[in-house]
Amino acid sequence: MQVPRWRTLGKALFRVLVVWAVSTVTMVVLAAVLPDFRLQSADGDSATRIAITAAAGAGAFGLLSALVWPVLVRALLLVPAFVLGLLVFFLNASLLLLALDLAPVGNGTVGPETAVVVAAVMSAASSATSTALTVHDDGAYRRRLARLADRRRRRQDATAGDPARPLPPGTVFLQLDGVGHDVLRDALRERPGTGGRTRPPLMEHVAAWAATTHRLTPWRTDWSSQTGASQLGILHGSNEDVPAFRWYEKESGEVMISNRPTSAAELQRRAAARSGHAGLLTDDGASRGNLFTGGADQLALVLSIAARRGRANRSRSGYFAYFCDPANAARTAASFIAELFREIGQSLAAKARRDRPRVGRGGLYPFIRAFATVVERDVVVAAVIGDILSGRTAVYADLVAYDEVAHHSGPRSRDTHQVLRRLDRSLALIAKVIDHAPRDYRLVLLSDHGQSPGATFADRYGLTLQDLVRAGCGLPVPRRARRTRSGAEARVAARAALRRPEAAEAPERETRRGPSRDPVVLGSGNLGLVSFPDLPGRASREDIERHHPALLRTLAEHPGIGFLLVRSAEHGPVVLGRDGAEHRLDSGEGAERSPLNAFGPGAVEAVRRTAGFPHAADIMVNSACDPATGAVHAFEEQIGSHGGLGGEQSRPFLLWPRDLTPPVADGAELVGAERVHEVLRRWLDEAAAARPTTDPPADEELAASRVL
Repeated sequence: MQVPRWRTLGKALFRVLVVWAVSTVTMVVLAAVLPDFRLQSADGDSATRIAITAAAGAGAFGLLSALVWPVLVRALLLVPAFVLGLLVFFLNASLLLLALDLAPVGNGTVGPETAVVVAAVMSAASSATSTALTVHDDGAYRRRLARLADRRRRRQDATAGDPARPLPPGTVFLQLDGVGHDVLRDALRERPGTGGRTRPPLMEHVAAWAATTHRLTPWRTDWSSQTGASQLGILHGSNEDVPAFRWYEKESGEVMISNRPTSAAELQRRAAARSGHAGLLTDDGASRGNLFTGGADQLALVLSIAARRGRANRSRSGYFAYFCDPANAARTAASFIAELFREIGQSLAAKARRDRPRVGRGGLYPFIRAFATVVERDVVVAAVIGDILSGRTAVYADLVAYDEVAHHSGPRSRDTHQVLRRLDRSLALIAKVIDHAPRDYRLVLLSDHGQSPGATFADRYGLTLQDLVRAGCGLPVPRRARRTRSGAEARVAARAALRRPEAAEAPERETRRGPSRDPVVLGSGNLGLVSFPDLPGRASREDIERHHPALLRTLAEHPGIGFLLVRSAEHGPVVLGRDGAEHRLDSGEGAERSPLNAFGPGAVEAVRRTAGFPHAADIMVNSACDPATGAVHAFEEQIGSHGGLGGEQSRPFLLWPRDLTPPVADGAELVGAERVHEVLRRWLDEAAAARPTTDPPADEELAASRVL
């Protein structure tokens, strides 16, 4: 039965009055507790006049927030996105000062510093009240869904010429960056507690899915087990010629870095040219928080377009869509500050416990961590929720919080356990929204790689890979060489949000013009790359031994090195190891003593594939791996690392709905990011061909939702 229009208008007016009343009470309370905030004249006013002043000020502030705030955000499209999160508070305070000045009655005054606090609290209170009233009003919630669905139908009016036709299921792919298969499996198990009792899993909601509606499958990465290679293959169908996270290209004299915006844009262009299509998300897709677009039209926080300036950079719209609500800014800022203190406390606790291994966690790292675990998480989750409520066909989002913390705290530390719990809550929120979306959705969780623990190469052996290479070349070794900085995704995402220029990495020079006799040494987790700019093309083993006779043996015999890959002019790709081990990959000669045998099944195929890349380094160096613990030695400042072979870093996961076809046949193994792309594309095709569901959500289901 249709609700009378007067009743709908009456409910809307009631909500406005309640929000106004709550804002008024909030303003009165704040005036009573804050010394620089007054709602009365110096001579004093009656309680009635104070209430009228508060009501007038709250009303004026509400009107300005509703009418002026969106205009201000639109006018600030060129402001660095990360700065906007802080600027929100000052703009909100300015609106409060203006509201008190424009209020027709009263003598309200507030200091500029106090105005920031008052405006933030009032925005949060009014937003919470409005949300609570709307959620408990099933009609309002239903109308919101109807508006979103109608917007969706207008946007897809080309659907067989019938915009009212029910839509087939959509698909949401959520990437838990760096969460390995074994880490997730352990997070889904009950944990031992006190008194013989058990505690719930770290990820309770995901555990429930795995036990009922989903299945967990591992897959194996390529040799380069890092986000750049994996996500490029998953989203664009090709990660050919991506030998590592960073590598040197002799023809241009530049270092390509997967999470640098200009490099990411070039890698995306190359992948699209090789695969022959724009990507996984070309059909009404959205890309959120990723390195690459995947061919999507709807973008937020996507690094490959972050180098664009002005309105062409649609990726930054995700920040503005989120921060245009002052309450979002207040909530995220409070969580950001809490995360700063949490990291400082956890770092001090690790020092007090004398945890080993350990890396430095000072400087800007607490801010980078808070950005990854709070700001980026909140913005990405909000964008995904918006995509679901608008009925988008395919969504792919990357949540990087675990990966960032695990680099500095370790893959299985107490710190990462807290991150996994918070990720579980975010996933549960998204799943709850899916239950009330205007179309059915299939939720797929996956990761791009795992992480392997271990002390850094420099910490374990007292010298960097660059030191070792220079010593093997007979070059002077700096007394205190700088170490390779961590290349975690969150660091560059934060720089992109701040619109900071792309920083050069130490100790290697990112751009080299003209020949040089100094080797270029790069670290990508526990994978090292050595290139010789003075040797044209891919230097052969024979050329390297002619110019640097002691280098290859110096590297191969070092206890922290697992194996080397070089190219022989006579025998093709050759793997070198300790005690003179030599495995010729083309002929198979020396396979019985191959250093690759210690790195598990698939290592030979992975190394052979990379050996054929045009931009493989002159020497590819993989650290040693402890067969008992899976520990490796990163050539960066990371105690949880990925990028090469060894341990859990090469074993990510796929958690998929049971009503989808299996990724691979029983007994087969899913190998390589390009193969994962084929699986996800098949699932999207299956969804497009699926019979759509026409039944709307039941009233009791609508009443159960409390997420808007």
